[in-house]
Amino acid sequence: MKIISTKELKTKLKNNEDFQLIDIREPYEYEDGALCNENIPLDKMMSSLERIAKDKPVVIYCQSGRRASAIIYMLEKEYKLDNLFCLEGGYNAYMEEEYA
Repeated sequence: MKIISTKELKTKLKNNEDFQLIDIREPYEYEDGALCNENIPLDKMMSSLERIAKDKPVVIYCQSGRRASAIIYMLEKEYKLDNLFCLEGGYNAYMEEEYA
């Protein structure tokens, strides 16, 4: 599984790089703050394949990185996707670094 650090993600965002960022947290978590406008809760990911870009990098994140790791493993195994990245430490790590 490919991992992206919070620093790498910030650089991609700052440089307006072409990639997709997906928050897989539950709607109540997403409403408390998010890094993107795309929320596909974990339990909907396997049935939302059409919403996942195939032609560019896709960064998937959750609160801590655990759920994102699990769903990336399943998507890679089931659908042979090779453009998925897990945000190391998830939303928590991103916010910690943002306000450190």
